[in-house]
Amino acid sequence: MGMQTRIPESDINPIGNADRLFAYSICNSMIPLLILLLGIVIVVGLIVGLRINAFVALITAAIVISILSPGEWSIKIARVATSFGSTAGSIGIVIAMAAVIGVTMMSSGAADRVVQAFIRFLGQERGSPALAASGFVLSVPVFFDTVFYLLIPLARSMFSQTGRDYLKYVIAIAAGAAATHALVPPTPGPLVIAENLSIDLGAMILIGALVALPATILGILYAGWLNRKMPVPMRDVPGVEINTTQLSRLPGLGVSVLPIVLPILLIAGKTIFLPLINNDTVLARWIFVLGDANMALLLAAIASTALYIHMRRPSRKDLSTVIEQSLMSGGLIILITAAGGTFGAMLKEAQIGPAISGLFAGSSGVSGIGMLILGFGIASLLKFAQGSSTVAMITASAMLAAMLTPETLNFNVVYLGTAIGGGSLVGSWMNDSGFWIYSKMSGLTEVETLKSWSVLLVILGFTAGIISLALSIFLPLV
Repeated sequence: MGMQTRIPESDINPIGNADRLFAYSICNSMIPLLILLLGIVIVVGLIVGLRINAFVALITAAIVISILSPGEWSIKIARVATSFGSTAGSIGIVIAMAAVIGVTMMSSGAADRVVQAFIRFLGQERGSPALAASGFVLSVPVFFDTVFYLLIPLARSMFSQTGRDYLKYVIAIAAGAAATHALVPPTPGPLVIAENLSIDLGAMILIGALVALPATILGILYAGWLNRKMPVPMRDVPGVEINTTQLSRLPGLGVSVLPIVLPILLIAGKTIFLPLINNDTVLARWIFVLGDANMALLLAAIASTALYIHMRRPSRKDLSTVIEQSLMSGGLIILITAAGGTFGAMLKEAQIGPAISGLFAGSSGVSGIGMLILGFGIASLLKFAQGSSTVAMITASAMLAAMLTPETLNFNVVYLGTAIGGGSLVGSWMNDSGFWIYSKMSGLTEVETLKSWSVLLVILGFTAGIISLALSIFLPLV
């Protein structure tokens, strides 16, 4: 008998060969996804289970992911430090200056002046929209808890004058402040979303404010409805006094809003006008410099500090103390946000994006709308699990950044950012510090807080998510 030629099995059974290739692709895709799952378990487990600080949890997860990811062993730890430095360098100055702006605006009376202006403009009878508008504006450069501390005495003052609608005033404050806290830079969460997803900061400010506005309006409507269904008396709260600030002791309105308006105008102006002019002109060079977020926030911090000095005439020691305290409060936020950026960079090293694409090989892949819904959902789950909106935004945007490929989205990535911001509001309960700030400062019981605060944040979050989805379809900006 002659020698028999062995026919390759792939030629005999091409379907079986395709199955093996598919299985091999799935296996290769699963390893990065298991690394991703391990990273999430480390972050949530350390924060929720062991009550470890978010910075330690995120940086630990980043190191573990880097060790398990491809690459030379000599660089596995070094690239973590490099990514941390890169992220801190991109957001550190902005967060530090925002912290200075917040503290000096409070100390100079500028924040009070902004609030009084809204109340005088809208009238005492429209107290809830005035308080919501105040929270909406002030929460852009000032942290949420600080804004709530400032405004809750005004809510008590209004109730003492009208004898009604206390819960409506409290919810209105939370609605305005929480919306911009989650959606508009330079608040740390939205700022890091923009950094992780490579969103133009001016676009994040403009679209974030656009999404936050209708969410706040719905929050005000909910405040009125719940106030009728569940009237709440104003109870005594130790340390919270009725606001009796007089306008004569406050700075003028123009200089009071300057630290808020100046950086927004400079950063947004760069986004709007730079594409319209020649980049080689002197005007373009100045727009580049002044519209940079670091420069814009530095100028705003100088203006806010100068106003504080003018109004309060502090000694050098007092001035130094105020600045140092503000920088200390911003320092922890910088560490957490930089660790979150590092976590995202290490997920990219683990090849999360190609792994996701591999799972959908032969299909259209993860759609842009699917990615937007995924971002909202991940942020919501992280918020519910560990309580911090900022950590939820940082972690979710880092994960989504690792999954994105150039062909993934058919709309501007800013909508993915606002969807993540909206998702980070959903799921607030007793593990959220904001829950307790709202409850204890307003004198509400835990049950009343769940019915008002927790439901309000669900409304705000889903409204932001739905509007982000609608804008991505009807105004894609690509």
